[in-house]
Amino acid sequence: MASFEDFKKIELKVGEIKEVKDHPKADKLYVLRVDTGEERTLVAGIRNHYSKDDLIGKKIIVVVNLEEKELRGVKSQGMLLAASDDEESVVLLTVDKDIKNGSGIS
Repeated sequence: MASFEDFKKIELKVGEIKEVKDHPKADKLYVLRVDTGEERTLVAGIRNHYSKDDLIGKKIIVVVNLEEKELRGVKSQGMLLAASDDEESVVLLTVDKDIKNGSGIS
């Protein structure tokens, strides 16, 4: 079980999706440009669940202090949070009111 101290190490911020592209080497992945107070690239396996138009402007929750990870040749600089009950249902965690990009989550 993770301790509260472990949980406190995770840095979560609000990010706004500014651009969405198809991943050049993976059918299920998008490459997102997200503003979390600074621009960052995220690679996310949500292509089967959201259209590009549905994602532009959406405010999501992003883990910003993960080590960069290369996914099929594209570096991801964080991870978005989503809920799923199975492979057929994936829902992004979002904020319910407008708030500044980069705002911390506590």
